[in-house]
Amino acid sequence: MFERLADTFFNWQIMGQYFPKIVEGFFLTIELALAVVVAGIATGLLLAIVRAFRIGVVNFLIVAAVDVLRALPPLVIIIMFYFALPTVGVRMSAFVATWLALALVLAAFAEEIFWAGILAVPRGQWEAARSTGLSFLQTLRFVVLPQAVRITIPPLTNRTIAITKGTALGAVVAVGEILYQAQSAYSFSYNPSPLTLGAIAYLVLFLPVVYLGRWVETRFAWKR
Repeated sequence: MFERLADTFFNWQIMGQYFPKIVEGFFLTIELALAVVVAGIATGLLLAIVRAFRIGVVNFLIVAAVDVLRALPPLVIIIMFYFALPTVGVRMSAFVATWLALALVLAAFAEEIFWAGILAVPRGQWEAARSTGLSFLQTLRFVVLPQAVRITIPPLTNRTIAITKGTALGAVVAVGEILYQAQSAYSFSYNPSPLTLGAIAYLVLFLPVVYLGRWVETRFAWKR
């Protein structure tokens, strides 16, 4: 039974045959994840800063968009971008559709996290900074945001890791990341060993990210 199990899930011949494809998907996954993180966090921070100006209509639109993006499953957004938008003349590659969908979802969560961090800074900090002659923008930039960002590091790190693991959803629209390559190899070999190889690739990629996230939380998190 052990030999059968090993031949089914750890067939070294098949794993060696499709290893290059898994490596190709590994690096594409890294590229996609980095693009999602950079775009998502930057957009979320920008939206939180805009929201800090408390412009009624703008804030309403930001909150509405953020709530919709947080409510929709990322897979639904990917499918809408890739399959639905072409019906109105908007076409994008599978990579772009996946990147844009995941980046928007991360931006929505990041905006709420950054906004909570801004609100967590005591009002007295604002008043003290303004009393020294700093403008609203200067107060936000030099006094409030440095504190808010440190406060938000733990929840933002966890959310970022969760969203980047969603790169596997790109397999649905044929993005050549790890899961897609593993599924394709399984379809050709009729053996689950490529899927095992794909799971190992995800562990190699995301376990260091998880440990890095823990280190960042303990090293940079705000200590009161």
